[in-house]
Amino acid sequence: MNEGLLAALAAAAVTVGSLHTLAPDHWVPFAALSRARGWSTRRTLSVTLLCGFGHVTVSALLGLAGLLLGLRMMEAFGRRMETAAGFLLVAFGIAYGLWGLRRAAGRRLHGHSHSRYDHIHDSERVTAWTLFLLFSADPCVAVIPLLFAAAPLGGLPTAGIVVLYELSTLGAMVALVLAARFGARRFHAGWLDLHADAAAGAVIAAVGLAVIGLGW
Repeated sequence: MNEGLLAALAAAAVTVGSLHTLAPDHWVPFAALSRARGWSTRRTLSVTLLCGFGHVTVSALLGLAGLLLGLRMMEAFGRRMETAAGFLLVAFGIAYGLWGLRRAAGRRLHGHSHSRYDHIHDSERVTAWTLFLLFSADPCVAVIPLLFAAAPLGGLPTAGIVVLYELSTLGAMVALVLAARFGARRFHAGWLDLHADAAAGAVIAAVGLAVIGLGW
């Protein structure tokens, strides 16, 4: 009985972890920023994995908190966080797009990127950690019932469900980001190269609006 339940929960964790990453907010921002910033594959993977880890860890922590405080309370709290994350993604996209326009203006005026546009507060690091905070604030509440169902089986099986969920989520994110990055890097245009950051910001903001409107 327990073995059958554990197998079913493991399959559910892998399925939920993989399928929920199909929502564009889980991979489009990374592919867009990778194209705009000219990130290497290693850089793209590191940022994706960092943000995915924050996303999954907060989801698991909400599930564990739910074991103590109650399932309905934590699911409601998680859904409010999901809604807020959509607005935060829009705000990030707009702010990044405006920064991109300013950077493009600097290139037009000086023929190259002026240092004050490129290195304020180490923009690469700020971008990565901002995304980490955004994804940490966007948990997947679907994992919470899985943890509730696994809890009677003991600590080790419950931890195993969390690990499977995390690995399947990160694996799917990496696959989707790399595929989208490969496609985006094949497209070249003079205007896009000049306004790549602004375009990336617009794409991220659009994804945030889709998340809000469609309830992903």
